[in-house]
Amino acid sequence: MFSGQGSQYFQMGRELYDRHPGFRAAVKRLDALAQSLLGKSPIEEAHRGEKAQNFDRLRYTHPAIFIIEHALAECLMSDDIVPDMTLGASLGTFAAASIAGFIDTEQALRTVIAQADAVETNCERGGMTAIVDDVALFDAPGIGERTTLAGVNFDRHFVVSATHADLDAVEAELRTRGAVHQRLAVQYAFHSHWIEPARDDVRALLDALPVSDGRMPMVCCATAAIHTRAFRSDHLWDVVRQPIRFADTIARLEREGGWRYIDVGPSGTLATFAKYAMPAESRSTTAAILTPFGRDLKNYEALTGIAVV
Repeated sequence: MFSGQGSQYFQMGRELYDRHPGFRAAVKRLDALAQSLLGKSPIEEAHRGEKAQNFDRLRYTHPAIFIIEHALAECLMSDDIVPDMTLGASLGTFAAASIAGFIDTEQALRTVIAQADAVETNCERGGMTAIVDDVALFDAPGIGERTTLAGVNFDRHFVVSATHADLDAVEAELRTRGAVHQRLAVQYAFHSHWIEPARDDVRALLDALPVSDGRMPMVCCATAAIHTRAFRSDHLWDVVRQPIRFADTIARLEREGGWRYIDVGPSGTLATFAKYAMPAESRSTTAAILTPFGRDLKNYEALTGIAVV
């Protein structure tokens, strides 16, 4: 499972980078390409700050998330943890599609960087707030009319997007209601109409991105559908613009039986979301490797059964 914007933080993947030669080599290979396009290393940008600080400049977070996730998936596959399919949420869909063989890795990374530039150039600054409550709260006065429903992760966890001013007002309303919420480290209102000004530039990028049939299926949280054949380029615009249907996606997979959900995102949030989205009788399991709380190497060794030396 590949997560998107908001799952990043300073020092993400640093322990595994320092101690796992295969992960470090995969990161450095992709980071070198990103550095040639940006003039800076997004991984150096990600590793230069303290964990408590927000890492939120889109031009660096977009490629850094892609690189960390793609490199971790490569390492797992080299250690015989080979997926039956990949799952992409938002930005994570690009890495999921690359690992599954739908799009070329270097072209995907180039597109991710160019997309970040298109959003920064064309879109008003905004943000996203995660709310721990029933999604029906979105329709309450002072909330739904100021925001867009950007995603539903499980029964009591959803995300809204809006301008900073509207999010400030909505969060004040949430505090009066006693609703737990958190502003994400995202400086644009993804999955909402506020991202529409970037549409033409992003669509031009996506139209130029070759897409082929995958080597394995990919399930996409924009549609809650499983893809096995080449998809249209406008599907990747929906990945940016439409709500993240993570709860629906897990429900779709759970109808087919038990799964082993492995989160390769920086923060392990999708593993947590999947655990709460699964029905009580599910035979599925979840696993996260990278988290803001450390133990990345131990998590990797526990999952693979291989000691890293």
